[in-house]
Amino acid sequence: MSCGPSVIQLPVHVTTALSVFFTLRGLSFRSTCGCLRFYNQKDRNKSLDQMAASFEQMRANVGKLLRGIDRYNPENLATLERYVETQVKENAYDLEANLAILKLYQFNPAYFQVTVTSQILLKALTNLPHTDFTLCKCMIDQTHQEERPIRQILYLGNLLETCHFQSFWVYTILFVSPAFYTQVKVWMSKYGWTENEEGQIFIFNQEESVKPKNIVEKIDFESVSSIMATSQ
Repeated sequence: MSCGPSVIQLPVHVTTALSVFFTLRGLSFRSTCGCLRFYNQKDRNKSLDQMAASFEQMRANVGKLLRGIDRYNPENLATLERYVETQVKENAYDLEANLAILKLYQFNPAYFQVTVTSQILLKALTNLPHTDFTLCKCMIDQTHQEERPIRQILYLGNLLETCHFQSFWVYTILFVSPAFYTQVKVWMSKYGWTENEEGQIFIFNQEESVKPKNIVEKIDFESVSSIMATSQ
């Protein structure tokens, strides 16, 4: 059996929906040119330390860049955009850097990148209920907000912000290709997800997570006697 990643080619709008779905569930994947790549645990653990060290170094470099006048230099967009890609790959997040990119896009409309903006929005979406998503949205020109997949991500964000959770998951799952059903079965087995007769998959049972806790309070005689004396 091969230990390498399995790759499935998907349309961009499907990849976008799945990015939200899997990121919110904390699952590992990579998205490149419309492909979702799934990595087994052995591959993931092998490179985890290297990835963490590489990201921390990049975070430090970007932090220095953002503290100076170079923050507004469009020539640094390539570096910042690679940083966003790294955030996506390594499940990391840096709101300040992402907002700096959107600000540069505002000042330099010709440099605007739909893919990078979509990634920034998705990362902000996973940080709800914080206001990151709203901050990012307000820095995107209305014209670009109508472009796909940005428009779809904004719609998903609106569903979550207005607590329409059922509609959010229905919309997201509609884009899940049947080719992923086998992979979903693997996750169901691993994480204990269940499927009912109607084909609905339940990823968590709230009742099973609620555990009763007995609280025992011990009061000695001296404490009681002092209270009684005070009340007389």
